[in-house]
Amino acid sequence: MRAVVQRVSEARVTVAGETVGAIERPGLCALVGVTHDDTPAKAAQLARKLWTLRLLPADGDGVERSCSDIAAPLLVISQFTLYGDARKGRRPTWNAAAPGPVAEPLVDEVVAQLRALGAEVETGRFGADMKVALVNDGPFTVLVEV
Repeated sequence: MRAVVQRVSEARVTVAGETVGAIERPGLCALVGVTHDDTPAKAAQLARKLWTLRLLPADGDGVERSCSDIAAPLLVISQFTLYGDARKGRRPTWNAAAPGPVAEPLVDEVVAQLRALGAEVETGRFGADMKVALVNDGPFTVLVEV
């Protein structure tokens, strides 16, 4: 599994003009991609990593806090294009991205595991044409793979 994680001051995802998930205070926005050999165990590992990764500032200075430290919210959005391959030609291939019937339950498992850890989690809508708006705080973006 792969996630692009951004520290945000706010973020929202809309589908057909309707807000389906939003965080309105500092937290993390995680775009999550799934490949063919991912498992529920990897989903749980990714959830633990997202919950404890120290990307948030402490008292406005430095990078010292995790979502678990300060009860910061997360917005988790499925993103199959994280497994796009654009090394050859001009059009990416999506061969490494797991198909929806494999990927959707694993993204749902990341969310369920985060909630089991005590996280406040908002989500996008799997497979929908989503519009994501966020304020990247820093900017601060990292790639997490498990």
